[in-house]
Amino acid sequence: MSSAAHNEFPKTCVICEDLKPKGIYLYTSFICTECESDLIHTETHDPKYKYFLRQLRKITTPEIFS
Repeated sequence: MSSAAHNEFPKTCVICEDLKPKGIYLYTSFICTECESDLIHTETHDPKYKYFLRQLRKITTPEIFS
């Protein structure tokens, strides 16, 4: 097991807004594993899909400084 697995500090998910130890980053925002799975498997006609879109609008692209 890698040392990174031992140092998983909880981060706030941009979708559910809970502290979770595992997930992915989209730009500078964290999405937990559970929300990522829900997002991928939610149909566009499902009311939950609009919630995901509303939460994902919080994500902004990082500025590039040269």
